[in-house]
Amino acid sequence: MVRPCSHRLGEVLRAEWTAHLCGLCLALRRDHGQFARLVTNYDGLLLSVLTEAQTGPVGGARRTAGPCALRGMRTASVAQGEGARLAAAVSLVLASAKVRDHVADRDGLLARGPVAAAARRVAASWGRAGEHGGAAVGFDTAVLVDAVDRQLGVETLAGPGTPVLTVTEPTETATAAAFAHTAVLAGRPGNAAPLAEAGRLFGRLAHLLDAVEDRQADAVTGAWNPLTATGTSLTEARRLADDALHGIRLALRETEFRDGRLAHLLLVHELRRSVDRAFGTAPVCAAHRPGAPQGPYGGAPAHGAGAPYAGGNPYAGGNPYAGGGGSAGGSGGGGGGFGGGSVPGPAKGRRGFWAGCGAFFAVFCTCRMCCAEEYEGPWSRKKRSGCCHQCDCSCPNCDGCECCCPCDGC
Repeated sequence: MVRPCSHRLGEVLRAEWTAHLCGLCLALRRDHGQFARLVTNYDGLLLSVLTEAQTGPVGGARRTAGPCALRGMRTASVAQGEGARLAAAVSLVLASAKVRDHVADRDGLLARGPVAAAARRVAASWGRAGEHGGAAVGFDTAVLVDAVDRQLGVETLAGPGTPVLTVTEPTETATAAAFAHTAVLAGRPGNAAPLAEAGRLFGRLAHLLDAVEDRQADAVTGAWNPLTATGTSLTEARRLADDALHGIRLALRETEFRDGRLAHLLLVHELRRSVDRAFGTAPVCAAHRPGAPQGPYGGAPAHGAGAPYAGGNPYAGGNPYAGGGGSAGGSGGGGGGFGGGSVPGPAKGRRGFWAGCGAFFAVFCTCRMCCAEEYEGPWSRKKRSGCCHQCDCSCPNCDGCECCCPCDGC
């Protein structure tokens, strides 16, 4: 859900956000192998952000990572430590559950026996890795597995008149446990209760917004949707979402942070934008309004050659498994969709089938399909823009805020 635009973050917070995103990715690689990096997601890094927000800068919390394609082959200072390892463990466990769910639903290629068997092996491997990773930082991932296992039973029993919050409860329980454990890692047990509340409401939002965004598609395909199944109207869903936003703000006020700027921006401002985006009430981003400065391909101009995830970087980061903003744990669908809009460019000869397949995996695995300002179509070789590089700012007072923001409505 939380996918901030680089120009909104400002230079300082953009560097911090990048450090946590890269830290999660590298923690997955270091502890669980290269393939595990596929579950890197925006929402998962919140656990790393919350841990460091409570501890403040400490020795050994950063290291210099080598060149990476997602940073335009630049080095960077990245987060490391128990917060990143917790984020990695939670991401793996929830990704494992998501893959098992897709296999059970026989979605797409997973309806084929050999593909489903391979997916089950991957899911089992990720589940074991997440369990071991959680144990290494003192977190029992059984609460996540239990929540996932209970979800199917809750959905089976739900019907017209069932409170939709009954359906969201397993997700709320899982995210509450993960958020609360950041207080344990930070050595601030007094923060566990308010962070558990923030996590519970974050999980509620994740479930509600996913249901809102999928409602029409689920109606066409006949897939189960919590809003449709329980007869919950969009008006009621929006009321619940707004209440959750308010509750998260109150919970964060009760949490003792050493430096809570980035956590505040992500969990207050960006979450509000996610709600507006899901319900179709998000205004046009300030960078894309008529008369605003434009980059070479439209949208916001680049923000410095050294900004690893700025719009001018053809390897701009993102998460191919974030499901349009990331699920907490994040192995959902296709990072907001593949391909994005076309951008005029010089035509080249088309690639053959196998060469195009190789090019597809190259641009997909480096996240360029999701978030690059421009990339080359795998088969057509036409210039295209990533679907997530266009941002959606809603608060004109918050662009690049680097303080505990005094904006109206915070």
